[in-house]
Amino acid sequence: MQEITKNQKIVRYQNTNNQIFYGIVEGEEILQLTSDFTEIVNNKLSFDGTRVNLSDVKILEPVVPSKIINFGWTYAEHAEETGGEANLKEPFLFLKPASALIPDQGEIILPSSELSNQVEMEGEVALIIGKRGKNIKEEDALDYVFGCTIFNDVTARDRTRMDPQFTRGKGFDTFGPLGPWIVTGVDPSNLRIVTKLNGEVVQEGNTNQMSFSIPFLISWISNVMTLEPGDVLATGSPSGSCPMKSGDTVVVEVEQIGKLCNFVK
Repeated sequence: MQEITKNQKIVRYQNTNNQIFYGIVEGEEILQLTSDFTEIVNNKLSFDGTRVNLSDVKILEPVVPSKIINFGWTYAEHAEETGGEANLKEPFLFLKPASALIPDQGEIILPSSELSNQVEMEGEVALIIGKRGKNIKEEDALDYVFGCTIFNDVTARDRTRMDPQFTRGKGFDTFGPLGPWIVTGVDPSNLRIVTKLNGEVVQEGNTNQMSFSIPFLISWISNVMTLEPGDVLATGSPSGSCPMKSGDTVVVEVEQIGKLCNFVK
């Protein structure tokens, strides 16, 4: 039985018969798996020999998480530009609902002007948890990460500045683009992030600029809540987030992972 190896792209997709599978991306093809996510993270891979073209399927969000955990203001310049605190003693934490998730090529639906007039992108690296963990030691933290993907923490900036907490400003439907796939064995501590709005670079940073290390973040949050396989940990955004309008295209690129492209409507 084949096992998951380093730098494999694990994708979740819907085929032309509306069936949902996981698969391993190999060039322009997907090697279809008959394993579910639990089996995949436990290295129990099974195949039926089916291969499909990437262009013939609909790419879905790579996981169906029990929770989407977000760390805010982990980059000092972004904290300063959005009115946050640049030198936090502890991470700033908020959650997004699963209803916010959309896949690569999905549409970000802007709220009505009565609800928000300033919706911005935030390109981030997201960790996908591979095994259940509570009170995780920092030195063991990366053992709980199955792989990395890309997240766009879409934000109604006017609402996060007005409200005492971030749930409304971060929680609108479609405000959580995630994907296009999970890449295994990636070191999340040194990944370059570039966000483009209509082809122009608006954000550029590296996870090595974060105020807290990724092992620390995993350990810290596991002391608060149990991490489950498939949970998403969004690690925060570098500076440069800016308003989006209907008709825009936003692309978040992360080295070693790929590109997450979404359309604003």
